[in-house]
Amino acid sequence: MIEIDPTDDHGILEIRMTPPVTDADYTDTLIPAIDAAIARNDRVRILAIVEAGFSDFTLGAMLKDARTGLKHWRGFDRAALVTDNSAMRNAVGAFSIFLPCPVGKFAMAELEDARRWLRESLGTIQQQEIGDGILHLSLRGKLDGEAYANDLEDLNRYMAQHEKLRLLIDLRDFDGWQGFGALKDHFDLVRGHASRVERAAIVGTAGWQEMAVGIGKRAFGFDARHFDGSEFDKAQDWLAA
Repeated sequence: MIEIDPTDDHGILEIRMTPPVTDADYTDTLIPAIDAAIARNDRVRILAIVEAGFSDFTLGAMLKDARTGLKHWRGFDRAALVTDNSAMRNAVGAFSIFLPCPVGKFAMAELEDARRWLRESLGTIQQQEIGDGILHLSLRGKLDGEAYANDLEDLNRYMAQHEKLRLLIDLRDFDGWQGFGALKDHFDLVRGHASRVERAAIVGTAGWQEMAVGIGKRAFGFDARHFDGSEFDKAQDWLAA
């Protein structure tokens, strides 16, 4: 059985699945609810409370589940799975990196945590002009596509007033991206403004960041340098020189 609670809070659609789950549950209940939610909000956040295991889904239900995901591939903004079935949590966790939206996994006792996670922003991109033609971009937390959508508008506004810029990219509080969708948004953002960047200083302690600077220099053609998290002032001096 599938029950739907369209809360309309932050575009969240709550779905509760109890055994048995059949293809008719998808056809008559789930798919129409998702279609209607995306029509209202363009993108929807899914809270799936699953009290069933894999053996409780009919083959037709599993096929409908796959087709529903493909049909609405770019329509999901965020998804939370709440279940005590460890096999299902592990399977969703392994597959989540290929999804275009962040996916959170919670036990049944963490239902309210899942609701809070869906309502809250995962991460932010803070923007501040700090003088000498330097724009300070601070990436905080775990970024999803929504953070890039908000930042793109601010950055476009800034670029309309500045022909060239120097970037101070602060990754000291950055926890990474939520899925390939957010990573693609990141590269689209960089590619769209790379021709205007004179210099970029990346400040952070993660090992991959220095390698990423080298790749970025070759891919986008601007002068870039990596600085350790303790060298924030040194990075700013290098940009101003």
